[in-house]
Amino acid sequence: MSANVTTAANAYLSAANLLDKSAQQKASTGALGDAGGFSELVKSALESTNETGKATEASVADLASGKANVVDLVTAVAETELAVQTLVTVRDRVISAYQEIMNMPI
Repeated sequence: MSANVTTAANAYLSAANLLDKSAQQKASTGALGDAGGFSELVKSALESTNETGKATEASVADLASGKANVVDLVTAVAETELAVQTLVTVRDRVISAYQEIMNMPI
């Protein structure tokens, strides 16, 4: 149970960091009503998930060469799985919101 709590806490921290990065980028560019805000947030989330996957692949290679611990690999795989599940959930929510908007009467 504690692994699930830790994993969930890490996921929330990661999402908060993504939102914080997005807000800092907006503040530094001075774009308050920029239409690219959501797309930049999604782009950074995809890049973060991609980098998590690459780190997991590196952990697999390290384990194969005897440089890593099995626990580190399991942790990396769990983090990657959580990142992918988070992206799939966000995608599903965006599609659902789009469908609701399209079904609204004009």
